Amino acid sequence: MSSEHERAVEKVLEAGRLLSTAAVMFHTAVAEHSGLTATESKALEVIQRLGPITPGELAAESGLAPASVTGLLDRLTRKGVARRTPHPSDGRRFLVEIEPDLVARNTVLFTRFVTGLRELCAHYDTAELAVIDRFMTEAAALQQEATAELAGDASTTGGADDRRNGR
Repeated sequence: MSSEHERAVEKVLEAGRLLSTAAVMFHTAVAEHSGLTATESKALEVIQRLGPITPGELAAESGLAPASVTGLLDRLTRKGVARRTPHPSDGRRFLVEIEPDLVARNTVLFTRFVTGLRELCAHYDTAELAVIDRFMTEAAALQQEATAELAGDASTTGGADDRRNGR
C-alpha cells in the first residue's frame, strides 16, 4: 500500500470520526428536544425505518442486547412514543411501532439538515454518490458488528456481514 493511499485512508478515518461526533451531538440534541435519550431516539429511528418490527429484530438491527431492548421498549411505551401491537401471524409475539404523531413532530427537527444534505449531494454525480452510498453502508455494517461485540451478542453480526456483502 502506498504512503499516498495510507494518507488518504487516514483522512477518511478522520472524516469518519468528525461525522460520528457531529451525528452523536445532533441526535443527542434531537433526543433532548423530544424528551428522550439518544438511544431511545435512535431506536425509534430504526423502528420507523423498518416498519413495525419485533423486539428481536430491533436488537439485531441496533446491536443492543435483547435484555436491554426490553427495558428500552418499556420506556418508549411509557413515554407514549412507541406501542406494542399483536403480531399478525403469531399470537405469542408482538410488534413494536412508532406513534404516528411522533413522526410528524420530529420531521420538522430534521428539515433543515436534510435540505442541506440534498444540496451537498447535488455537488456529486450519480457514480460518486453510488461510491459514497456503498462506503457508508459498509461502514455502518462494520459499526453494527463492533456494537454487537461490545454488547456481547455475536449472533447479530451475521446480518451486518450480509448487508455489507450486498445480501
